[in-house]
Amino acid sequence: MNELDDMRLFVRAVATGSLSAAGRELGFSPAVGSKRLARLEARLGVRLLQRSSRRLALTDEGAIYLERCQTILADIDDAEAELTQGRQQARGLLRVTSTVALGRRCVGPLAAEFMREHPDVTVQVSLSDALVDLIEEGFDCAVRIGGPADSRLVARRLGPNRRVLCATPDYLRRRGTPRALEDLVDHDCILQERIATRQSDWLFMPADASISASPRTVTVQGRLVTDNGEQAHDWALAGLGLVRRAVWDVVDELDDGRLVEVLPEWAGEVGPLQLVFPSRRLLPARTRLFIDALAARFEHSRDQARVRAPLPVKKKRRS
Repeated sequence: MNELDDMRLFVRAVATGSLSAAGRELGFSPAVGSKRLARLEARLGVRLLQRSSRRLALTDEGAIYLERCQTILADIDDAEAELTQGRQQARGLLRVTSTVALGRRCVGPLAAEFMREHPDVTVQVSLSDALVDLIEEGFDCAVRIGGPADSRLVARRLGPNRRVLCATPDYLRRRGTPRALEDLVDHDCILQERIATRQSDWLFMPADASISASPRTVTVQGRLVTDNGEQAHDWALAGLGLVRRAVWDVVDELDDGRLVEVLPEWAGEVGPLQLVFPSRRLLPARTRLFIDALAARFEHSRDQARVRAPLPVKKKRRS
């Protein structure tokens, strides 16, 4: 930075007509100013200023150098001002990644609203059910359900998440409604796996945390297998079997009756719904404001009770 400091001294000395005045503006003594100017001229190998006890005069080389220095320093000042403003006002490219279902149902619509509210922001939303490395791939933040912790990331909890078992009313009319976990072995189950298989182990735990029951594993069968949650969702809506989905993914269908929750006293693995981002320090305004907007959206959903809580377990009456 010494070169830039020397440039600033030279430009201010010409503007004020005095090394002493320039030094006072920049916070050092006249002696230090003289040494810096001499160092600058020695490095360039030319004299920039003719100095006398009363005035400074530009040499021809000094006039050329002055014009270039003014341009360079103005560009630097503009760049710093833009970055500083960018910390206060949302601007630039915002890159967000999310699971496919959450992205389509929540993150994508919010990104569109955010773009309209912040016209200087460009939004890119990448949807993938694979775990994306935010730092390696340059994303500002990600919405995730559970997943392993990454020590390089900061996590902000958006809310609890549980996996619910559900099917269409038509499927349940045709095949019957399971009344116990053991009944699942007689049903068509839509499997979410990365390899072709006709069975999968589904882990269940009591939906009511106050119940002291052990987790249960049931080996289920199915002829429909996919590694994409939205495809599994579509098959379930077509009445082709039972599916396990995160409650955030099926809340609309549960509300309007297109899907019915089965065995509500049992939940799939519970993992937090969280927003992760690389660092809390010096977050650009676009990232900070989007994080706050997303957290507010999920808070509103909980306040409106759109995400159903586990149904209470009905106790059997004693005869």
